[in-house]
Amino acid sequence: MKPYKHIFFDLDHTLWDFNTNCRLALDELYDKHNFSKLGFSKDGLYNVYKNINDQMWQGYHKGTITKEAIRSKRFENTFSQLGHEKTVIPAGLDDEFLVLCPAKAQVFPYTHDSLEYLLSKGYILHIITNGFKETQHIKLSTSGLSDYFTHVIESDVCGFMKPDKKIFDYALSVSNSSSKESIMIGDDLHADILGARNAGLDQIFINRNNFDHIEIITHEIDCLSKLREIL
Repeated sequence: MKPYKHIFFDLDHTLWDFNTNCRLALDELYDKHNFSKLGFSKDGLYNVYKNINDQMWQGYHKGTITKEAIRSKRFENTFSQLGHEKTVIPAGLDDEFLVLCPAKAQVFPYTHDSLEYLLSKGYILHIITNGFKETQHIKLSTSGLSDYFTHVIESDVCGFMKPDKKIFDYALSVSNSSSKESIMIGDDLHADILGARNAGLDQIFINRNNFDHIEIITHEIDCLSKLREIL
């Protein structure tokens, strides 16, 4: 087993449960704005929004869509697919969402236990995230994760985005570490795992849904509790 010293984590969908927190925020907005009068359910709103948001974030990772486009279009596209013109969307709905969602504190099972275990073993922990800088520190704080991490590397700040090798090189430089003594943990096969592999870091793919793939990666697990078997 390699003598790792630094562990880099993705945040959204890896530690912080984006889907659950997104659902909680959307449910609040549904009730606040009485969206039931528009003829769709909370499930309908969440499912359409999630599909559109996921697709837009995939484009963001690939550099085909901007952060600004995500923020300006995801609710417009959601309501359009639900059969409504953008005129029914309350002004500032995306801003409301960006206040509510990061303030939700749901993390995946074994998140705190795993991070405490890794710190007890002497590992130095960091975050590498493509998420918006306006929200990531709020997520870390409200979910009680901030104190575990020495550095939070944000694509918005450094100017590079996973899977670009440059963001991993930047993270290694900021943390005064090397690729040989570092490992990346994430849920996104393209952005986190293949990006880290291309930068020379070992990887742990958190594959909770048993997604089929043919990539050669260092480790693959389906739950954070299994990190103890590797580290």
